[in-house]
Amino acid sequence: MMLRRLYDWTMAKAGHRHAEWWLALFAFMEASFFPIPPHPLLGLMCLAQPRKAVRFAAFATIGSVTGGMLGYAIGHFLYASIGAQLLEVLHLARSFPKAACYLREYGVEIIIIKGATPIPFKLLTITAGFIGMPFGTFLLASLVSRSISFMIVGVLFRLFGAPIKQFVDKYLGLVSIGFVVLVIAGFVAAAMLGGSGAASQKHCDMVTSLPG
Repeated sequence: MMLRRLYDWTMAKAGHRHAEWWLALFAFMEASFFPIPPHPLLGLMCLAQPRKAVRFAAFATIGSVTGGMLGYAIGHFLYASIGAQLLEVLHLARSFPKAACYLREYGVEIIIIKGATPIPFKLLTITAGFIGMPFGTFLLASLVSRSISFMIVGVLFRLFGAPIKQFVDKYLGLVSIGFVVLVIAGFVAAAMLGGSGAASQKHCDMVTSLPG
């Protein structure tokens, strides 16, 4: 079964002595331009070595925050030449005006709350750079949100690693479906940011384009 072979291969690689650096790179790319979240890889690495789960989560956090800095730079300096096309390719262009509105009005709270949800983090990083959010504020908020997102995984696997691994080994198909649903949920949530809002909703829920 291809899924089982892929799982076994990934588990073997997750035990490699340099695996955490690959995880950090994956998290870095996802925070700025890559469409797939690093949580499935983090989960598999934590399954392979539960005692290092918190360490893996820390590498993912650092990689994601660093990648977020690249996303910020793309939005701030290269939006016209790269950022707009990147959002289009990632199917996040419709979400961008609303994300910009929310970031302008709520700032740090949106980075922390939305950054800890399945909504693609790259949408927030590029948008934050585009609107000129103070870089120090952005960096601090990103660190908090990414720590929440990854450290929860790390701590849970550190505390309950063996039972979780037994469950995944037995129900790999269901767990894989769960990962796919999580990814889809993020893009659905982002699409909802780009949809039209009812008159009773807040101002940002009705934003469909950037102010001219």
